[in-house]
Amino acid sequence: MQTEVLQDLSSLMDRGGYVMVPLLILSVLSVALILERCWFWLFVGGRGSINQLEKMNGAFLRGDMNAVTAMVKKENSPYGEIAKAMVENGTSDAVAMGAVETQRPRIDRFMVALSTIITAAPLLGILGTVLGIIDSFKLLGAESVLTDPTDVAGGIAAALLTTAFGLIIALITLFPYMLFRGWSTRSLGRIEAMIASAQQGATSR
Repeated sequence: MQTEVLQDLSSLMDRGGYVMVPLLILSVLSVALILERCWFWLFVGGRGSINQLEKMNGAFLRGDMNAVTAMVKKENSPYGEIAKAMVENGTSDAVAMGAVETQRPRIDRFMVALSTIITAAPLLGILGTVLGIIDSFKLLGAESVLTDPTDVAGGIAAALLTTAFGLIIALITLFPYMLFRGWSTRSLGRIEAMIASAQQGATSR
């Protein structure tokens, strides 16, 4: 089985040319980043994390900082870290925004890399196709070398392989990327609601 996979990869490389190397690297990188982000959002956006956040919001509204402190003692999600900052340093806008900016890299992690893959993969595919077509036209120009016209058609078909592969990588990356963006926006909205609850509870004490 492993030998067959290696043979298929070798055949793919031969047909697609050198551009297949960065495309394969991008495909592996894309899958790895998507899995990491899925694990993160399963942890941050799961039902247990949301329930904990709702309890923290209620404690903040009541001005019960002792309850919040107990809840965030072993909490290392972005919500918990921001709540810890407000418990320790106050609920002012400066403290809250500073805590949010500290956690934003965790929330938006690898988003730039995924966006780059979505853009770069089709461009690399087109580059491979152009290089393959150039090679095919070289065959047309070398009449002494060209013995079978189907060689040109086969060369163009192989060249188009890189464009197809690049588009597949971009599409596989695009849909998770849009999901992660939506989850990031909702997460920041929940954080804003938590900050508002903390500030409202602080003013009512």
